Amino acid sequence: MSEQLSVKITRIDSGSRDLPLPSYATAGSAGMDLYAAVTSEVTIQPSETLLVPTGYSIELPEGIEAEVRPRSGLAIKHQIGILNSPGTIDSDYRGEVQVPLINLGRQAFVVERGMRIAQMLILPVPKAQIVEVEELDQTKRGKHGFGHTGH
Repeated sequence: MSEQLSVKITRIDSGSRDLPLPSYATAGSAGMDLYAAVTSEVTIQPSETLLVPTGYSIELPEGIEAEVRPRSGLAIKHQIGILNSPGTIDSDYRGEVQVPLINLGRQAFVVERGMRIAQMLILPVPKAQIVEVEELDQTKRGKHGFGHTGH
């Protein structure tokens, strides 16, 4: 079992008090469900995007990020994804958590208040030191890119 981390959260206004805070659906869930804080149903037409509010802001400890990822059920059943997946919430961001949903399907999709729209993972982010060198170590793959491994 991993060490538990505290993440502070505040609701944007009293209008979101009826919505659940981010939560794990099961004991083995990696991500917490995020819920739509739309005031009424909103339709996303095919090929359109919609920035969906969650109704809260979070405070992450330094060295930690929150990754916002699509829900597999929405992706498979309705072709709904997240435009910049995975989205990153930096530890110094204090604005409202919002999810840029995109409709990749052929049918309109309705976002309802309280609907589970995404999942959020809380992850460590090590800082890297960039070191300029004259040349890099060689590998078997070398400079071969996309599709080179044949899988």
